[in-house]
Amino acid sequence: MIKEYLKFEEFEETVQSFDKECKSKGKLVSKPRGTTLRDSKTRVIKKDFLSSFDDGDHKVFFELWAENIPSDVTDTDSDALSLEFYSHVHFTVYPLRGHPGRHDRTEFEERRSLFKDYLETRGSVLSQTTELVSYYALPFVSNPTVHPSFKHLFRDSWIPQLKEKLEQFLSVTLKSSNSPRLLSLYVSFFVTTAAMQQLQLQRVEADRRATSCVRKFNKMQADYHNLIGITAELVDSLEATVSGNMISPEYLQSVCVRLFNSHMRQSAVHSTDFTRPGTASSMLRASIPPLKQKEVPMLPSLDYEKLKKDMIGGSDRLKSLLLQALRWRLTRSLPGEQRDTVLQAYISNDLLERDSHFLFLFQTFSTKTMSFLDYFYHLIFYMFTGRVYLSHIPNLLKLLTGALKEEGKDSLTRENVLVALQKLSLRRSQQTAMIADDLIGWLVDELQDPDCLSDYTLEYSAALLMNLCLRTKGKRKCADKAKHVLKVLTDLLGHENHEIRPYVNGALYSILCIPSVREEAREMSVEEILRCYSKEENPDLNRQIEFIIKQLNSAEEEGPDSDDEEEEDDNDEDLMETDLDKEEVLQPQHSELSGESLLTTEYLGIMTNMTRVKRKATPLPQTNVNEPLQRPVTPSSHRNINPY
Repeated sequence: MIKEYLKFEEFEETVQSFDKECKSKGKLVSKPRGTTLRDSKTRVIKKDFLSSFDDGDHKVFFELWAENIPSDVTDTDSDALSLEFYSHVHFTVYPLRGHPGRHDRTEFEERRSLFKDYLETRGSVLSQTTELVSYYALPFVSNPTVHPSFKHLFRDSWIPQLKEKLEQFLSVTLKSSNSPRLLSLYVSFFVTTAAMQQLQLQRVEADRRATSCVRKFNKMQADYHNLIGITAELVDSLEATVSGNMISPEYLQSVCVRLFNSHMRQSAVHSTDFTRPGTASSMLRASIPPLKQKEVPMLPSLDYEKLKKDMIGGSDRLKSLLLQALRWRLTRSLPGEQRDTVLQAYISNDLLERDSHFLFLFQTFSTKTMSFLDYFYHLIFYMFTGRVYLSHIPNLLKLLTGALKEEGKDSLTRENVLVALQKLSLRRSQQTAMIADDLIGWLVDELQDPDCLSDYTLEYSAALLMNLCLRTKGKRKCADKAKHVLKVLTDLLGHENHEIRPYVNGALYSILCIPSVREEAREMSVEEILRCYSKEENPDLNRQIEFIIKQLNSAEEEGPDSDDEEEEDDNDEDLMETDLDKEEVLQPQHSELSGESLLTTEYLGIMTNMTRVKRKATPLPQTNVNEPLQRPVTPSSHRNINPY
């Protein structure tokens, strides 16, 4: 294995020295597999691939694919995913080439079913790829040879082109996948070790949960058996009363003793007079404990001055650990009073130094630590009190919109900033500033190519655009580029992600109150486009589209300007995503403090926990799910009231 590795890495002089020293010491070195044997094996595998492709043998082809193409390539490489998809298409229509006899037709039906299964499993990741989306209709077409969308599959040029791509892919992939055995052992050791450690942690946690569940189950089972026995006796007693036999108070008392022995003192049951009507039922109702609000323990107070000092002047590692610990304290606290108290303590102690050090934090944090700060802000924006606190930071919107436009499309920072802006758009003052900064134009430009955006980014971008379009100034901004905005919104209605439809509908409904936008929409035949989507089997969507069409055909002038109103619309519930701590990239090193241990060991303060400031609950307006949205919302809160 050592000699094979040296040859693979082309250490020719080292190989010669290795051979010479082994011979001098009488050690026999077996001939390594080497390049010749490896190339021979590669040629055989490649030949089998191409033969099964030509013969239409999909079983052999995909067995070879699974055995010889590394999983990290098949699952992530775009060329591999595309080639696998087209290979499935090739094998699906293969029986229809040549003579479409009865046997071929039967084979096609079977392969069509297999292709449908593939599209619903591995192929689902490509469902939003523009190049491939038309093939998702193939399992539902009975005769693809005459269908306009699939006639090209039966041209003489299609198979040679696909086969050439396959040969090129195999030449590169098979050669690179034949790594030396020594290197394979080295890599697999570390992968296996990390996986084993993770599995060990999961097993311990699973054992703990299983033990708890077994205890609960045993208690429930014992209560169930006891209740069934008592019920059987009571049924017997009912039958006896039907026959005219009386039930004695002593018997009823003995049943109640067994029924209430876990809830009341038996002496109290024995002293109760069961000759009075309704006594047993009253005791039964009294045995149910009233719902009492649990006393929620408060978390230990912290020395926030020391915390802030280390967040400014500490090492990048310490900053990241502190931000992680503060975030955990919030996400892992109990919802309600405990979580509200944690956030109130952050705000009361001005943890983020919003007036003096906020800009400094943005300027001095490293790129890696900055992602933790983004994550922390993202979390605080989820809560009403946090949004109020952060909205008063000077130049906040300028910083956020700047980061939004500078970050790459797949940046985690960009996603967090987008969520922050969307949350701030629930407040009218922030809406006004965003509209003035032409955020609407930027959003429309981004949404015109939705396939380049993640589902998460797409949903929050559409929701933010709708919130801004609800304002009069926002509608007028859209009217300046009505044709472009209408084109982007109508295209989004046909997107595979149906979660964005409520926001697209809400934006369309809002901007169509402007007469010039309605005129442009009529010239673009927007009504005909909308009616195409109303044919779907979705009654709520169809009714929303009818409202939009009614708005489109309205002759009303533009409504009164509502932008001078100062009341805030931020009545959104404090919804926190459940997966905010799912993927942790920062893992504590050996003997390194982290989380609550770090906070309570190094930053324990005097008892300064603030009493939770209760915010008056404002009932959310009851939006008719059949009408387009007409108030600011967020994707998470909207999903709870109107899931599509």
